[in-house]
Amino acid sequence: MLERFFQLSAHGTNVRTELLAGLTTFLTMAYIIFVNPDILSAAGMPRESVFVATCIAAALGSAIMGLYANYPIALAPGMGLNAYFAFAVVKGMGFTWQAALGAVFISGCLFVLVSLFRLREAIVNSIPRSMKFAISAGVGLFLAIIGLKNAGIITGHPATLLTLGDLHQPGPLLAVLGFILIVALEQRRIHGGIIIGILAITVIAIALGLTPFNGIVAAPPSIAPTFMQMDIAGALNAGLLTVILTFFLVELFDASGTLIGVAHRAGLLDKDGKLPRLRNALLADSAAIVAGAGLGTSSTTAYIESAAGTSVGGRTGLTAVTVAVLFLAALVLAPLAGTVPAFATAPALCYVAVLMIRGLAEIDWDDLTEATPAVVTAITMPFTFSIAHGIAFGFVSYAALKVLAGRSRDLSPMVVGIAIVFVLKFAFLS
Repeated sequence: MLERFFQLSAHGTNVRTELLAGLTTFLTMAYIIFVNPDILSAAGMPRESVFVATCIAAALGSAIMGLYANYPIALAPGMGLNAYFAFAVVKGMGFTWQAALGAVFISGCLFVLVSLFRLREAIVNSIPRSMKFAISAGVGLFLAIIGLKNAGIITGHPATLLTLGDLHQPGPLLAVLGFILIVALEQRRIHGGIIIGILAITVIAIALGLTPFNGIVAAPPSIAPTFMQMDIAGALNAGLLTVILTFFLVELFDASGTLIGVAHRAGLLDKDGKLPRLRNALLADSAAIVAGAGLGTSSTTAYIESAAGTSVGGRTGLTAVTVAVLFLAALVLAPLAGTVPAFATAPALCYVAVLMIRGLAEIDWDDLTEATPAVVTAITMPFTFSIAHGIAFGFVSYAALKVLAGRSRDLSPMVVGIAIVFVLKFAFLS
């Protein structure tokens, strides 16, 4: 049955290889079951319910991708957007987490529409290459500053805005140790390096009496406090329109880039360099966002960690389905997730930041009309503590520089339209 449904032989694989690939992918991305509740709880969301929502959203999204699109690509709540959700939209702008979930839900519905009518590919193709890399790098810098703050390595200062934290405290020192451990494990190609680092620091923290031990396994907590709690009416408030656009744009670049990147590494692109069944994959990704918002978590997206599974031979949706089953099995780990302190997950944020910032190397630094907006985008995100502001400044500066430099021909109607929307937003809604 598995052979017929997933066409294993046609893809040069077998059940054993696919199951091993699924386990490998799960181990490389399982850190999200600890990190996502930690981040979203900062927005006032109940940690236990977010843990359950995270596991179910990851399982559902991965299962849809595997069964509907037949690709070895796993999905889970995305890093960066969860931080934007908690720290920028809820804590920064003052919106309720229910309204923020409504914004995620609406952005997911928009994704379904643009995927159904094949507009998503057109949008992706019209956005400048440099801006795609800049947004990814900016999100990475945003994650880095949150990770350093959660670790206690940086703290606020009335004169300099930021300053070094108290390194005599155990939290910052353990966070530094965790970061070094994660990087070393990943460099040695040890699968699950991130989650090993998180758990190692948690064990040390328990041994030192810095965090209470709540146990390892138990029946899953109730998801009721977050299930179907999104406030769609509240999300349509004028102040959240930019938030919806930000979710939409970041999800657009992140998920689409991941799908193509993982497929390319796995040799799944056709002779023209295109991804077969792309529409199915995009619809699976879009449906996962909508479902995740209903469950009670920030945007669900394709994970670049899926490349770990394809590196050991995963080629079909059976890999993704295996990941889905393992996320469901992880539901019993709620007590362990509640034990993990913030300084244990902070190193994971900083490591993911390293991976995302490297996109800046792909920018054409000899063309100032490309490089300057990219830098503006990347540095504005952490310094304004807002992914939305970074994207806005980037698109406006890109369009303005191209026009003033006599390079209007480089501008697509989509870029001009996005820039105009942001200008109007700052003029009338800020």
